[in-house]
Amino acid sequence: MLYGILKFLHVAAMLTWVGGMFFAYMVLRPAAAELLQAPDRLRLWRGVFGRFFPWVWATVALILVSGFGMIFDTGDMSTAPIYVHLMLGLGLVMMLIFAHVFFAPYRRLKRQVEAQNWADAGKALGQIRMLVGINTLIGFVVVFIATHKLLF
Repeated sequence: MLYGILKFLHVAAMLTWVGGMFFAYMVLRPAAAELLQAPDRLRLWRGVFGRFFPWVWATVALILVSGFGMIFDTGDMSTAPIYVHLMLGLGLVMMLIFAHVFFAPYRRLKRQVEAQNWADAGKALGQIRMLVGINTLIGFVVVFIATHKLLF
């Protein structure tokens, strides 16, 4: 029973994070670029990230707690199959990328939007966009591994 609850929480957290990145990158970004001038677009992204990033921090915590909970519910890392090691490693890479986004380019984006320095805010947003794209791809790789674990 505990394992099933942990697995649900793990998948729900991953779905929230990766789904949010996919939506932002593939849907919101092109629409905002098409409809909004730079100042309004940059203010929008500051607001979007300000609402989304607390959810990402919560999902990171939940993914770690539920993932390690599932591992230790069935044994330990020495008995975990290779696909678990792969998912953990890629998940940690995703978390490090997110932490970098949060503490570096997002911080610059907020500062530059407040200062109405649109060129530097745009540079920060470009860095965030690239890193979110990478994290989205890694997230899909993790989903592939989870759904094809017999290959690993």
